[in-house]
Amino acid sequence: MKVILLTDVKGHGKKDQVVEVSDGFARNFLLPQKKAIPADAKAQNDLKGKAEAKQFRHDEERRAAEETAKRLSGVTIRIKASSGADGRLYGAVTAKEIATELSASAGITVDKRKIQLDAPIKAHGSYRIEVRLFEDVSGTFTVLVEA
Repeated sequence: MKVILLTDVKGHGKKDQVVEVSDGFARNFLLPQKKAIPADAKAQNDLKGKAEAKQFRHDEERRAAEETAKRLSGVTIRIKASSGADGRLYGAVTAKEIATELSASAGITVDKRKIQLDAPIKAHGSYRIEVRLFEDVSGTFTVLVEA
């Protein structure tokens, strides 16, 4: 019997796969426990529509990330930070501060967890910051830390 799995079933397949199982296994285990549904034409069509919708959302997220990466190139933001006599900052410039300033000055909203800082920014100067926007899409911009 062909069924569409609703959850991962060890030894048989992953969620949303169409698999061939014995009639008894389907009737006595998979169907009563709501781990699968029979693979009739309507269910297969629904599965195909779900897969297409997932692919569409994935493509839209990628397109939005590429657009944001284009907008980020060439952007320079300035962050004011106080420092001691030796030029070192009293604290560090964090990803949260960078994301807030990026949103305020450039109008580009980026999640602070996507900002890649190799090391904490603890001195005045210019820094190239990378932002991982999607699986393989990233953008860079410049941060100027000044007194």
